Amino acid sequence: MTFSDQLLDFYAELSSDWKLPQGIDIIYPFGNEIVMQCMRAFYGKYYNDQIKRHFLFGINPGRLGAGMTGIPFTDPIHLESHCDIANDIKKKHELSSIFIYKMIDRLGGVDSFYRSFYISSVCPLGFTKEGKNYNYYDDKKLYHSVEKHIIQSITKQSEIYCNRDKAYSLGQGKNFKYLKELNEKHQWFGEIIPLPHPRWVMQYRRKTLDTYLEEYRSKLMS
Repeated sequence: MTFSDQLLDFYAELSSDWKLPQGIDIIYPFGNEIVMQCMRAFYGKYYNDQIKRHFLFGINPGRLGAGMTGIPFTDPIHLESHCDIANDIKKKHELSSIFIYKMIDRLGGVDSFYRSFYISSVCPLGFTKEGKNYNYYDDKKLYHSVEKHIIQSITKQSEIYCNRDKAYSLGQGKNFKYLKELNEKHQWFGEIIPLPHPRWVMQYRRKTLDTYLEEYRSKLMS
């Protein structure tokens, strides 16, 4: 099976029947046929092979990125403009997606980047609370309720044509802390390398954007 085949099987098998603390809702785009069409087109285009890649782990899908397209850090606009995959999803930008595709451009473009890297999330499904994005680590009860899903998800994905000498955490704070601790226990990867989270850069450090794009280039290409 190709990388694409195994990824699509993995996402198709994710269910939405997770038991969550009261007041927290799950983001589950994979029951939407339009989303699945986008995913089949994207993964079929860039992952239709058996090449090993290094993995980058974001936090969990957000409403305007993977929550709309099924593809981490890829909003409907970049899916068309950079990946040349037309879609009928409402066109909204996601800040993290803007950073990621600027970074991908710096590393040589989508064909080169996706041939070497695969972007995922520590938690494969996202969450909202009161209509806003919510992270798996924002609530201890939430984390404990989804930890088993996180472990199962990373274990399954790490078995899909993965370069296991190292992986990257998109987030230098809690995302890195939790991923590093889990990796020490389960030994998926030789080391976890932290990178600044794209949204943090775009929201708080945009004036020095080039510095962070260069940090990504340096660490990913080392």
